[in-house]
Amino acid sequence: MGKMQNFENLKKEAAEKAVEFVKPGMVLGLGTGSTAKYATLRIGELIRDGKLENILAIPTSDRTAELAAEVNIPLTDLVKNPKIDITIDGADEIEPSLNVIKGGGGAHLREKLVAQSSKKMIVVADESKLSDKLGEKWAVPVEVLKIAVETESIFLKSIGAEIKMRKNENDENFITDLGNFIIDADFGVIENPYQLAGKMNSRAGIVEQGLFLDLVGIVIIAGKDGVRILEKK
Repeated sequence: MGKMQNFENLKKEAAEKAVEFVKPGMVLGLGTGSTAKYATLRIGELIRDGKLENILAIPTSDRTAELAAEVNIPLTDLVKNPKIDITIDGADEIEPSLNVIKGGGGAHLREKLVAQSSKKMIVVADESKLSDKLGEKWAVPVEVLKIAVETESIFLKSIGAEIKMRKNENDENFITDLGNFIIDADFGVIENPYQLAGKMNSRAGIVEQGLFLDLVGIVIIAGKDGVRILEKK
C-alpha cells in the first residue's frame, strides 16, 4: 500500500508542477488519465481560491469533462476556441526526443486534436513511462471505424503488428467517446515512428493512431529523486 501511495504522490507532484505554467486568461487543454486528472483537480482548486481567473478549458474525454465540471472549471470546445495556450496531458510511453505513445485510456483522437491546437503541450508522467525507444513497453492504440475492423486488422498485421481488440470490463469491444473501436497494435521496438505513423495515416479506416510525434514541448517526470523537467531541444 505504501509503495502505491508513493506512486500516486509522484504523479500528483508532476501534475501540480505542470499547472505552474498556467496563467490567468488562458485557454487550456485538459488531458485524460490517472496523472492528468491531478492537474485538473489542481486547476479547480486555484480557481476556487481566486488564484486563477478567466480560464477556459477544453476536455479531451467525457470523463475529463465530468471531473472538470465537478471542480467548477469553465468548459469550452474547439469550435468556440480553436487556439489553445497550454495542454496538460499524460502519456503511456516517452522517448528521449519527447515523442510519445498515448491512448491507453482510449481518448487519443480527441487528445491529438487538442494537442495539435495548442501552443504548448506539457506531458506529466512518472519515470516508469520512460523508454529508449517507443514500443519497448507499449502497443500503439489504433482507433478504427467499426466497419473497417477486419480490413485494418489485416493491414496492421501486414506491417508487422501483433494485434488485440481493446475490450471493456464486460469483455465487449471497447467503444470510444466518438463511437469507434480500438485495436492495440504491438510493433515491438519502433525504429522509425514517422514512417510507421505515415503508413497508418494513409488508411481511410484508421481514424487516428497513438503516436504523438513533434507535439510535446515539455515533459515533467516524477521519480524517486523528485520532479525533473525535460524540454524539447
